Amino acid sequence: MNLALTVLEIVAPVFLLAALGFGWVKLGFEYRIQFVTRMATTLAVPCLIFVALMQTEIAGGDLTRFSLAVIGANLALTVVFWVFVRTTGLNQRTYLPPLIFGNTGNLGLPLCIFAFGQAGLGYAVIFLSVTALWSFSYGIYLVAGRGSLGKVVREPMVWATILGALFLWRGWQTPVFLTNTLELIGQMAVPIMLITLGVAIARLTTGKLGQAIWLSAIKLAICFGLGWGIALASDLDKVAFGVLVVQMSAPVAVTSYLLAERFGADSDAVAGMVMVSTLLAVGALPLVLALVL
Repeated sequence: MNLALTVLEIVAPVFLLAALGFGWVKLGFEYRIQFVTRMATTLAVPCLIFVALMQTEIAGGDLTRFSLAVIGANLALTVVFWVFVRTTGLNQRTYLPPLIFGNTGNLGLPLCIFAFGQAGLGYAVIFLSVTALWSFSYGIYLVAGRGSLGKVVREPMVWATILGALFLWRGWQTPVFLTNTLELIGQMAVPIMLITLGVAIARLTTGKLGQAIWLSAIKLAICFGLGWGIALASDLDKVAFGVLVVQMSAPVAVTSYLLAERFGADSDAVAGMVMVSTLLAVGALPLVLALVL
């Protein structure tokens, strides 16, 4: 009973905030998702990433093991789902990105904060940073069919990751007034991302739910299994283990839909996977948390 209550306390704020965004749109209120998303990705999240990395107290050996595990996990997902898509004959541009990239920002990051506290935030930010780099490079290449180095270089989250890692390595700290300012800005990230997630889901429409259901179930099973196996093989501590498994089990990222819409892939099919996998996560992620806590 205590474990069930703990899991409920962790997941309830996450899904209630997403439900708030969903209800906001359904009630007909205005929500400028492009503006809010830009503010979150260019200001709030980079500040959160930079401060979290700068202030992380993860030991050097643990940090290296986790970083290598995250890189290995992303590469493993890419290879496994590439083989899956080729074998099943699915369109690579449409289906490979949503199968690979999970919602490690809007959903995974808040879950890890609530479940594992400040230590979990440091690990979750590292996972998000690696995933973002892979998504902004290989992910865009998959959908657009061309390179995206310029996009990576211009992405604030990339520079926040690089600078945060540099400050962590050198043991530097920004002045207190600047740290407090950046930390305050970063605190916007979690509620903004969750509310925006609900708004985005409320605005999605799809007629391909049947295929989305089985693909979402396969994604969850493979991602959870790979996450658990890689975490065990990497000999991670309890918090790092839990963060890796939770982040790997995150549903399809909303950015996959946005990229499909922008570059002419089947955005309707991707929208279905976003909706179904997020609904599936409502029931699945509490079970994942129960296993790793």
